[in-house]
Amino acid sequence: MSALHKIKNYLNYWLDAVDEHSLHAPFLFDFYTRVINRETIAIPQYEALRKQLANDNREIDVEDFGAGSKHVKGRQRKISDIALLSLSDTKFSTLYTRIAAHCHAKTIVELGTSLGINTLYLAAAPDSKVYTFEGSETIAEIASIGFEFAGATNIELITGNIDNTLYTTLSRIPKIDMAFLDANHRYEPTLHYFDMLVSRSHHKTIIILDDIHDSPDMERAWSTIKMNPLVYITADLFRCGLVFLDPSLNKQHVVLRF
Repeated sequence: MSALHKIKNYLNYWLDAVDEHSLHAPFLFDFYTRVINRETIAIPQYEALRKQLANDNREIDVEDFGAGSKHVKGRQRKISDIALLSLSDTKFSTLYTRIAAHCHAKTIVELGTSLGINTLYLAAAPDSKVYTFEGSETIAEIASIGFEFAGATNIELITGNIDNTLYTTLSRIPKIDMAFLDANHRYEPTLHYFDMLVSRSHHKTIIILDDIHDSPDMERAWSTIKMNPLVYITADLFRCGLVFLDPSLNKQHVVLRF
């Protein structure tokens, strides 16, 4: 997607985005004020690791099974480039921690570990368990070292092609409380993974899709998911989209300022 198109997308988001003053549904007002529109409180240990990765100029060989690497192309990549261009920033990483805490998530699934910073934020509650999937063995090794550095013992890292590993893992874990998709950024794989996650979810599960406006494929996937009959509320935060499956909620699709 061209830079001009991305700028246009962001301008459209900025024009459409609303805050709590325009949210009349009690659920959305509560979620926005208590979870989304809160102060960013970073975890120093995780941010120190992020900085270390951003300064690591070693080149690694990366096997990419899908369109996961949106900004860094080629098999030979610098760790610093992956950290600077592919990781969520602190504002969003801390948001994911708040969402996990809000929904009391015990079982969390992440598709696309990358270097593991979001994984650590998702696993911030010690009584939770995060199952994280990474296609590249080289990147998975770096993430694993980061998990050890942070002392995170509630993370299970599954390495290999997600097409081959997701089904068998989902079949042996409890129902999912929260899921984060940041793996193959193509239309059909995104919908396939989403459907698989929904099949192992319950009505209080929250599913987050990263980079919903990063490419035409992801925008199309986001539009399709919004129309899914099992989806009741979606919230567009530009960088990511939140999906709520609770049938007690009225159908609504909102664009939220963040």
